[in-house]
Amino acid sequence: MTAEATWGAAPGPLAGEAADGGRPLRIALLTYKGNPFCGGQGVYVRHLSRELARLGHRVEVIGAQPYPVLDQEDGLPGRITLTRLPSLDLYRQPDPFRTPKRGEYRDWVDALEVATMWTGGFPEPLTFSLRARRHLAARRGEFDVVHDNQTLGYGLLGLDRIGFPLVTTVHHPITVDRRLDLAAAEGWRRRASVRRWYGFTRMQKRVARRLPTVLTVSGSSRREITEDLEVRPERIHVVPIGADTRLFSPDPAVPEIPGRIVTTSSADVPLKGLVHLVEALAKVRTEHEGAHLVVVGKRPEKGPVAEAMERYGLDGAVEFVKGISDRELADLVRGAQIACVPSLYEGFSLPAAEAMATGTPLVATTGGAIPEVAGPDGETCLAVEPADAGALAAALGRLLGDAELRARLGAAGRERVLRRFTWEQAARGTVEHYRAAVAARNPATPVPR
Repeated sequence: MTAEATWGAAPGPLAGEAADGGRPLRIALLTYKGNPFCGGQGVYVRHLSRELARLGHRVEVIGAQPYPVLDQEDGLPGRITLTRLPSLDLYRQPDPFRTPKRGEYRDWVDALEVATMWTGGFPEPLTFSLRARRHLAARRGEFDVVHDNQTLGYGLLGLDRIGFPLVTTVHHPITVDRRLDLAAAEGWRRRASVRRWYGFTRMQKRVARRLPTVLTVSGSSRREITEDLEVRPERIHVVPIGADTRLFSPDPAVPEIPGRIVTTSSADVPLKGLVHLVEALAKVRTEHEGAHLVVVGKRPEKGPVAEAMERYGLDGAVEFVKGISDRELADLVRGAQIACVPSLYEGFSLPAAEAMATGTPLVATTGGAIPEVAGPDGETCLAVEPADAGALAAALGRLLGDAELRARLGAAGRERVLRRFTWEQAARGTVEHYRAAVAARNPATPVPR
């Protein structure tokens, strides 16, 4: 198995000082699922790597399919590189759950990946961690710190013994997704399938309990990690993430579309609560006939959302868009009268922060960490309980009918994001824990400041 460096080999150690006054660090950022169109993990890798580079550090992202999309900007030559660490890409479109040809197998890790898929499990966190460990073992001394983006695979254990301090980000425990999917599963066969698919969470729990430093994005996630993964609280550090406030910003030139509500839902899963928003839209349209919903995500062909749209006759009132650029997403949110986050649970909620950054007023549930991001009800957003379509409809109807309230909430939301949730702040907070991890592994060596 070989790894491919997209932008060439990484240069030697960086000279000078980083923006925090310390020595620039050489960072290996691991991500087993790094494409930003696949969800928040990819967005995290893209924006954090860019801001770390802007601070003066060198970041090598090591990722598997779907490969990360990274920012290469003027003034950052060689500071961000991508090393492709290929898997068998068993879930790629248009042939997910495919059976590889004999010539595709390279080693026993590939065989393990296929066997796990064939038996209904999800192999990628384990198999990526094994490939990453092998790759890093061949590159001793090339990095100051390794940062794992929620792989939590067995291959990460023992990296300190081959010379790498390890910091891991857990956005939220996947055990939360497992609980919600099990609660929504109908019949014993479906429940058995869900349990098998989420079998990797047992590994993640065992690995997390042995990690020296865990970063997470909110106080809510910190509590979930303590309870679900049994990580000691003193090992968990909250470093909030944020919005790209240069891109997601108000723009008076973008016309507001009357009645438009926008939401982001990367998958039709119970966690995202999209079915409750569709039900709420049906109620809202009895008083606001022009109300319509734009969903950033793939249109489901079947399932609860598709059934609700058919039941309420909403096919023409709900539009799905996918594969749009960041600029197009920002304009879409700017043009909406309301942004909505209907999730039952979020470890942070980037869509909430990005919507607020544009000055678009927000309606959001109180699931998980959303209140930490969205702020107090009535001051920076309108907040409702999760899974309550009636309350969601009431909040949406109230905002659609009150332009002054929309303007006030939009301005307050923008100010809150600028004050608390930017990617530069996230990068600076992350670097503090990198340096602490380096110092903890080498107490006799001066901290790289």
